[in-house]
Amino acid sequence: MTDGRDVPTGQANIGVVGLAVMGSNLARNLASREGNTVAVYNRSPERTRTLLAEHPEAGFLASETVEDFVASLARPRTAIIMVQAGAGTDAVIEQLAAHLEPGDVLVDGGNANFVDTIRRERDLRERGLDFVGTGISGGEEGALHGPSIMPGGSVEAYRTLGPILESIAAVAEGKPCVTHVGTGGAGHFVKMVHNGIEYADMQLIAESYDLLRRVGGLDVPAIADVFAEWNGGDLESYLIEITAQVLRQTDARSGGPLVDVVLDEAGSKGTGVWTVQNAVGLGVPVSGIGEAVFARAVSSKRAQRDAVRAAAGPRPAAHPTPPDFQDDVRAALYASKVVAYAQGFDTIVAGAQQYGWDIDLGAIAEIWRGGCIIRAQFLNRIVEAYERDPQLTSLLEDPYFARAVSAGEEAWRRVVSTAALSAVPAPGFASALAYFDALTSPRLPAALIQGQRDFFGAHTYRRIDTPGVFHTLWSGDRTEIETVPSSH
Repeated sequence: MTDGRDVPTGQANIGVVGLAVMGSNLARNLASREGNTVAVYNRSPERTRTLLAEHPEAGFLASETVEDFVASLARPRTAIIMVQAGAGTDAVIEQLAAHLEPGDVLVDGGNANFVDTIRRERDLRERGLDFVGTGISGGEEGALHGPSIMPGGSVEAYRTLGPILESIAAVAEGKPCVTHVGTGGAGHFVKMVHNGIEYADMQLIAESYDLLRRVGGLDVPAIADVFAEWNGGDLESYLIEITAQVLRQTDARSGGPLVDVVLDEAGSKGTGVWTVQNAVGLGVPVSGIGEAVFARAVSSKRAQRDAVRAAAGPRPAAHPTPPDFQDDVRAALYASKVVAYAQGFDTIVAGAQQYGWDIDLGAIAEIWRGGCIIRAQFLNRIVEAYERDPQLTSLLEDPYFARAVSAGEEAWRRVVSTAALSAVPAPGFASALAYFDALTSPRLPAALIQGQRDFFGAHTYRRIDTPGVFHTLWSGDRTEIETVPSSH
């Protein structure tokens, strides 16, 4: 640890600020790559000393002050901030920016709200500094061994930052799982959507487990075997893999499955909520992600759950399962998963249009194939879909996914109906199916809603048989008038 009198000047090509588990692991990952010399700084010097003592092989350049940390970085100085999102990030940015020079690069690798990233990037650009909001997915292990990385910021900043990030990213199909997502807050926006899809994926897996147990009658070890089997096919993914491991874990106290003694209240850190909030603002239906967020919220309402369960009385018994119920659940899981990803990519498209980002959807699918929580074989099919047609209006339009969903549709309907008849909540499966049905229906009841809106608020409507905008004089003689004539 330097003491401020013998700080190595300009020797590190990258720095890390914030040395909690994620920051420490990321710093170790950086230091393990050839050509990287890593400067480290933490507000609490004790944490820095611990990191140095435990990992002398990393050769970190450590500082106790911000001034010394900045001095230890080679120009153009590049530093990654790994601190708690919010006011803490702003405070660290200001401390560092006071000692940086035009052309230096600050990277926020936390789970920041992309709106904050846009603001920070704008403010620092006015001071001549490059700010890069960067989504990093993979948890503690990913940070250490290779995450999926989603940087935004300017093209110029990525020229400096890109090779460093490529050196530490996970590798899938021979490619590093990092790409310049887009300018401004694009990186954190895409990471937000990634987390929203993660919520939906986890909810669908949990519903599959619940149905196999409560309706299918399988015990926990048998369900673990089912997920292990599924992980050998087109459902192969990190989340399916760890599901089997979680279900196989035995509780040391009770001797039974650990899952049976874990409180059934799911927590969250807010990124799923952000996805839903922003998608709604952009006019994008993300019902699968939304239901996953709501399911976690319901799980935490213990008092309400207890009260309503008592008031409702005995629940219906499990409905007789159709033949091959396990295969039906698998098909429903795959189809619902397609819907969740389709809604996520729709959100990315809408965000790119709203904020002027040029986002390559195929490249996003590529960098999600390794390192991140939603890494899956499934993502190769998405890459191929966007290679076939970069302008897809929906993943559900792609021939491969259209065939896959069609093949599983009957099973999907059986699972949703069996769940409803058995009083087993399956909001992820049900909402995904409803979304698919809405897209495939030749006509929707929105026509009636628009008529109601015109009745009480004169909101007008369009007709199917002639151009123009119309209003019915509901409080008068109910004749129809044209409010905005067609330009044709």
